[in-house]
Amino acid sequence: MMTTKARLGVLVIALILFVWTLYNQTYEVSAMVALGMVLLIAGYYRDGTVVLAARAYKAQNYSRAEQLLKEVKNPDRLRKKRRGYYEFLYGNIELKRQNLAEAERHFQIASKFSLGTENDKALVLVQLANLNLAKKDYARVRAYTDKARSLKTTSRVKSIIDKIDIELQKHDGK
Repeated sequence: MMTTKARLGVLVIALILFVWTLYNQTYEVSAMVALGMVLLIAGYYRDGTVVLAARAYKAQNYSRAEQLLKEVKNPDRLRKKRRGYYEFLYGNIELKRQNLAEAERHFQIASKFSLGTENDKALVLVQLANLNLAKKDYARVRAYTDKARSLKTTSRVKSIIDKIDIELQKHDGK
């Protein structure tokens, strides 16, 4: 859970330490430092800064969250679970900007990945249902709410689904 600059700083220090241990012929320590550098680089590609972005988003620092998400150069290399959260966070940021088309695109991608819990997956589906409710695509709204209802969710998510159902009933009653 480091920013790209922090990872780079640690990597430079590790590289200096690696060269120094090679110079002193302490090959066991050199191997340990090399392993640490490999793990640091692998962590950059597999995890990125998604966890830090999630923390910033939770603290309602949306610009910082977006900045941290932009540090991920290639989201396709992220772990599946991290990729799901990456897209979910980006979708929420786009939703805050009222950029509904981009938000829906990110939520669509997030729905294809596994998230931490079924409740998280249901939140993605609820967001998609809300976006399609605004577009008056009621068939999709029903599909998303039915899928979300089949997942294990909290009472908060269930109440949101119930509110969407009430909106659907208003449309059916017309």
